[in-house]
Amino acid sequence: MPISSTALPRDFYLQDTIEVAQQLLGHYLVYEHAGQTRYGRIVETEAYLGAHDLAAHSCRGVTPRTQIMFGPGGFAYVYLIYGMHHCFNIVTGPEGQGSAVLIRALEPLGELDTNTAGPGRLCKAMGITREQNGYDLCNSALYVCHPDSALIHANETLVTAPRIGVDYAGEWALKPLRFLLQGNAYVSRPAPKTA
Repeated sequence: MPISSTALPRDFYLQDTIEVAQQLLGHYLVYEHAGQTRYGRIVETEAYLGAHDLAAHSCRGVTPRTQIMFGPGGFAYVYLIYGMHHCFNIVTGPEGQGSAVLIRALEPLGELDTNTAGPGRLCKAMGITREQNGYDLCNSALYVCHPDSALIHANETLVTAPRIGVDYAGEWALKPLRFLLQGNAYVSRPAPKTA
């Protein structure tokens, strides 16, 4: 396998959610399943900051759906939107915080040969479904590892922008909590140009 098989440690995910969202960029998301190793380079993320963040599922408190978000960092939170698209998130921070990072886009590598720009597309390409909800990313076939090259390439710039599809969240919809590698062809939507 041309990548490290060493998963990032728990301490990485227990950091501040914004830090994790930024630091995940350039790392590889890996899923070893059914004799295949599918992986891609993370090029776009969104931070969801816990119960006070009106765009986060956890703003409604602990429910059967969000219970995993209130656990410790390093676990997968996978949910279904529009009854058809899965979204893959990584729980962050200490137990009880209810925060997570949505993985929005991957640069396809390895055995990925399809569109991975957007959370639904990347889950379909990787084979991630609700069955992986609750997976321990520090000790399972689904994990994040260091890349075999620099995290940020010479043609890329780490930029921030408002999150996508959270217009219902009032002032939280405008907060710059989306992080992407501008210049990478696989981001789901480039950041708007600033004056």
